[in-house]
Amino acid sequence: MMMHNFSKSSSFNFNRSSSFNRRGTSLSVGSPRVNVRPTWVSRHLPVITVVGYLVMLLLVICASYSFVTPNIKLSFHGDTSLDTSAFLDTCDVLDGTWVPDESYPLYNASDCPFTEQGFNCLDNGRTDREYLKWRWKPRHCNIPKFNAQTVLEWLRNKRLVFVGDSMSRTQWESLICFLMSGVADKKSVYEVNGNSITKTIRFLGVRFSSFNFTIEFFRSVFLVQHGWMPKHAPKRVRSTLMLDKLDDISNQWVESDILIFNTGQWWVSGKLFETGCYFQVGDSLKLGMSIPTAFRVALDTWASWVDHTINQSRTKVFFRTFEPSHWSDETRRFCNVTQYPTLETQGKDQSIFSDIAYNTVKNMIVPVTVLQITSMSAPRSDAHVGTWSDKSSVADCSHWCLPGVPDMWNEILLSYLLL
Repeated sequence: MMMHNFSKSSSFNFNRSSSFNRRGTSLSVGSPRVNVRPTWVSRHLPVITVVGYLVMLLLVICASYSFVTPNIKLSFHGDTSLDTSAFLDTCDVLDGTWVPDESYPLYNASDCPFTEQGFNCLDNGRTDREYLKWRWKPRHCNIPKFNAQTVLEWLRNKRLVFVGDSMSRTQWESLICFLMSGVADKKSVYEVNGNSITKTIRFLGVRFSSFNFTIEFFRSVFLVQHGWMPKHAPKRVRSTLMLDKLDDISNQWVESDILIFNTGQWWVSGKLFETGCYFQVGDSLKLGMSIPTAFRVALDTWASWVDHTINQSRTKVFFRTFEPSHWSDETRRFCNVTQYPTLETQGKDQSIFSDIAYNTVKNMIVPVTVLQITSMSAPRSDAHVGTWSDKSSVADCSHWCLPGVPDMWNEILLSYLLL
C-alpha cells in the first residue's frame, strides 16, 4: 500500500511539474520580457526524485527481510509458507492426528553410535517398517520438519539438559541421532567421559565439538531424593522418597540454556510399595500417602527449586508429560505391538500425572512450557520395542523404538525453541 501511494504521489508531482513547464514555455514565447520564477517543486524536483527512490528501495529491503529471514531461520523441509507467529500463538499441538509420511524416519539408528542397542528395533530383527512412516499433524497448523544443520547452528555454544527416567534418555538419544545426520565429521561428536550409552549411568553428556555445545542426560527417575530406611521404621520400609528434597545431583542442572524435565514411569506400586519404598516429608514417614498425592508434593518441591534457582533470563524450562504404555494387562507380562496406530486409546490419552504437572506449572514464577505428549502418544501401540530389544525374551511395551515416536516429541520441542 505504501509503495502504491508513493507511485501515485510521484505521478502527481510529475504531471504538476509538466503543467508548470508548459505554462512557462507559453509565457516565454508570447511574452519574452516576462521573468517567470521557478516554483519550489521545480527547483527541488531532483532532490524529491532521489528521496522517492530511496524510500522505495528501503521498503523493498524491509519487505524482503521480513520474508526471507524466517525461511533462513527455519530451513525446514516442509511447507515454507508456515506462519511461525501463528504457530506459537494459535497452534494446539494436542488437537491432531497421526498421518502417513514417507519422508520419515529422520535418521538411521544403526548409523548413530548413541542409540541404545535395546531401542534399535530394526537392528534387533523387526521386519515391518510401517511404524516409521507416521507424522503427528495438528489440525490447524503444521509442525515444521527442521534441517539438522539449522538446529546445530542454533545450538552453537549452548548447553541442553534432559532430566528424568529412561524415557527421557530415549528422547535424548533421539535428538542426538537426528543432529548427527547433519554433522560431516562424526568423530567430532563424543560422550564427554568416554562412556557407553547404558541405563545404569546417572550422567551422560555428548559434545558436538565443531559447534561447541553439549546435550546432557541426568538420570533422576523421581526428581526428588531417594533415601535409605530411616531409623525406627517398620520392617516393610526399606527406603523412602524424600518428597520435600530435590535430587542431590540437582546442582548440576543449573547453568543450562535449555532444561527438559520428565518423571512418571516409576510412580507405580511395583516400583515403590512392592519394593519397600515409601514416602517421607521431613522426618515423618507418610505410610498412608497415595501415589498421586506424593507426586503432587514432589512436583511442588521441584517447582520451588526451579523458581528459586533457575535464571529465567538464560534458561528455558520444559516439562514433558507422562508417556503411555500399551501392555495387554496390568501385570506387564504381555505385550501386543500392533502393526498400525490404534483408533481406540482406551483412556491412555489421559493421565493424572499430566494433570498434576499442568496445575503445578500454572502457579510457578519461572515460565515453564509443558510438552503434552500423553494424548498424542496414546494411539502408537505400534511403535514400542516389544520383543525387538537386546533381550528378546523380555517384552517391552513401555519403551519406544528408535527412530520412532520420541523423534516427534523433539520436533515439537524444536518448534518451541526455534520459532
